[in-house]
Amino acid sequence: MTHIPPPTEELRLLDSELWQLDARRAQLLARRAWLVAALHQAQPAPSAPAPRPVSVAPPRPEASAPRVQNVLLLLGGVLLTIAAMVFTLVSWGHLGIAGRSAVLGAVTLAALAAPVPLLKRGLRSTAESLAGLGLALTVLDAYALHEVALAGTDGTAYTAVASAVLAGVWLGYGLLPGSTALRLPLPAALVAAQLPLLLWALAADAGAHGITAALLVTAALDTAVALRMPSGSVRVVAAVGAYAMGSWGALAAGWLSWTATGPSAAARAAALLLLAAAIAVGAAWPGGRTALQGAGDAAAPGRPVVGADQAVGLALAAGLLAVNAVGGTARTVLPDTWTVPAYLACGIALLAVVRAGLLPDALRRGVLWASGAVQALAVLWALPVVGVAVLGPGAWVERAWSGAPADMRAAVTPDLPWPPDATAVPVVLAAVAIVLALAVRDTAWHPRALVGALCLSWTTVLTLPAVLELPYTVGLLVYGVTTAGALAVATLASPTTAPASETPQAAHIRLTATQLALVTSLSLALLSLASQTATLTVLSLLTALFATAATRARIAPFTAPAALAHATALACATGAAAGWTTASTALLVLVVPAVAALLAPRLDGPRTTVPVEATGAAAALLAIGLAVTDPPLLALVLALCGVITAGTAVRPDRRPLGYAATALFVLATWVRLASWDIGTPEAYTLPVTVPALLVGALRRRRDPQASSWTAYGPGLAATLVPSLLAAWGDPGWTRPLLLGTAALVVTLLGARYHLQAPLVLGGSVLALVALHELAPYIAQVAGTLPRWVPPALAGLLLLALGATYEQRLRDARRVRNILTKMH
Repeated sequence: MTHIPPPTEELRLLDSELWQLDARRAQLLARRAWLVAALHQAQPAPSAPAPRPVSVAPPRPEASAPRVQNVLLLLGGVLLTIAAMVFTLVSWGHLGIAGRSAVLGAVTLAALAAPVPLLKRGLRSTAESLAGLGLALTVLDAYALHEVALAGTDGTAYTAVASAVLAGVWLGYGLLPGSTALRLPLPAALVAAQLPLLLWALAADAGAHGITAALLVTAALDTAVALRMPSGSVRVVAAVGAYAMGSWGALAAGWLSWTATGPSAAARAAALLLLAAAIAVGAAWPGGRTALQGAGDAAAPGRPVVGADQAVGLALAAGLLAVNAVGGTARTVLPDTWTVPAYLACGIALLAVVRAGLLPDALRRGVLWASGAVQALAVLWALPVVGVAVLGPGAWVERAWSGAPADMRAAVTPDLPWPPDATAVPVVLAAVAIVLALAVRDTAWHPRALVGALCLSWTTVLTLPAVLELPYTVGLLVYGVTTAGALAVATLASPTTAPASETPQAAHIRLTATQLALVTSLSLALLSLASQTATLTVLSLLTALFATAATRARIAPFTAPAALAHATALACATGAAAGWTTASTALLVLVVPAVAALLAPRLDGPRTTVPVEATGAAAALLAIGLAVTDPPLLALVLALCGVITAGTAVRPDRRPLGYAATALFVLATWVRLASWDIGTPEAYTLPVTVPALLVGALRRRRDPQASSWTAYGPGLAATLVPSLLAAWGDPGWTRPLLLGTAALVVTLLGARYHLQAPLVLGGSVLALVALHELAPYIAQVAGTLPRWVPPALAGLLLLALGATYEQRLRDARRVRNILTKMH
């Protein structure tokens, strides 16, 4: 709201200021030369140089004067508007018709006429505030007219007409010769123009399709205004209106398309979606053309061009809307199972538009992103089936060896429900995998696309047994072959010579294939728990498979621990099949950490040694847990673990493990700390606040430019905020009194040294404490006054202060200019 002069005037002022500064500098240099010569004549003998004073920069101001002025004027205008609304809505009935008309009419005309002389006097900010008040009063005039003379008319229709009239009146007011310098009327007129079509559709009972069409037509008009207006507040308001109304209309059209029950309704919704897509493309096309031609091309004068990033986003939205339009129409004529594949086919078809080369570069990228988004959503739709296939077998832990299920769908859904319409899931996953493998040719994205295609191919194979309801044994075989295939891919992607010869693409594929093999082996092991024979067979094969794959150094950090983990599960299953007790099985499990301790020194590097030792330690902990029920056997297990740990500690790089071996031999008991019922937070926050404030003071002393929020904010908030929360829940008076006193001291210190953080934090806490203590009395006093009086008085006070502040700023500028000219 602060007046900014035109560029030519500002340039003239800057040249004048620079000339005066140069002249003053020449005078000061001449005076300095004379003083130096005089000192040399007065002191012929050289003396020791005096220490140079350390220049300390003054703390930087945190609130400028124009900003304070604008805040005062804004608050004054807002409070006056609120007071007028309360007067109109509450106290309106206490006056007669003549009084009502006289009050509102006089106030409105005065508020609209006042900005003209204020602009002539140069009080632009005050004029803007009064203009905003006048525009708000015209809205109240419209409301009053309806209540007095047109109370019987339909409210929605009247609001539509009133918004259109107000838009025209504000537009005319903003174009008057005396008020063209005001910035508020034209954007306000554009805001009011957002309502007529929408309210007219509501009043005419046009239905959901008519309301959506009104939204989209309004968005199209806003788009045209935004593209044709020069940069300024009108263009910003038009752009916001276009995005808001267009988004609302697009969402409504999408909902109509999704809920359409027949081809006719789907076709009407598709027409609305295509209209929204056309608006987005029309808005994005200039930006796309500029991005295609290059940054050096000049845009047409008077016609702003959409940025490249905005064009990409609009093209993305247009592509999604087109997919929803075509896919929603196809949904009404296809079975429910093929709804997502239909949308996916439309999304893949967008790639043909990209390949055609008819669109500018930015639009092409946006459509490409739209196709990728549709494919990503299709994959997300298929993820529940993948999750059931991968995580569903976990329920067999509680049903171990209860009997083999009839088929793979029953095997993966002992507890989880089977998702509906899952027949097309493998088709969706396979289609996206093919697109990633064949359509992505960019050098940067091609390795990622191959990794994605590998993952989607894996999910396709993993969901097929459950979707096709294959027999249980066949499903186990498919999972086992998938695990072996993933390990084979990881092995083939690993270099046979130096690791440096491995390409980044091969590294990504190797890592992804190894992780997929681990996940598949876990699901396979859980599936095998349904049958004892299947459990022993599968765990034996998995142990051997991962032990064989561990011979390749690049995947050994993953496959060696996996082999030990499967061996641990095999030991537990073997003990259970042999009829051993749980404690006795612990002795068999201890074979795994012993093998890990023996193999760790012989492995290639810490990348493999550390995971192997960690897996062995986990197996040892499992053995200790299994032996807890038998104390004598537990002592033996702990002793054996101590022996294994001590043997590991013999190695020079594992000497600290000797302490763990000693702890295992001694077997100490740990005592947990009881939790305290904290009733006084200051006892824990003050020891943090005091050092933090000291550190902040040192920081400000060394760097005066440092913000007070950085120096003192954390320390003050550490005590004030918890104490404030405690004070609001404390019915006594001691804590609020002490906290209020401390907050008052902090506030005064912030005001004394012009520090924003103490001022804001202390003032806020003090105000909240006072509000907490005085709330009942304030409520009693407020009940005796009309509700519109306090905000009206506050608004008048702030508006007067703002106008006076602006005048004082102008006087200060004049004095400064006079003193500068006087040199």
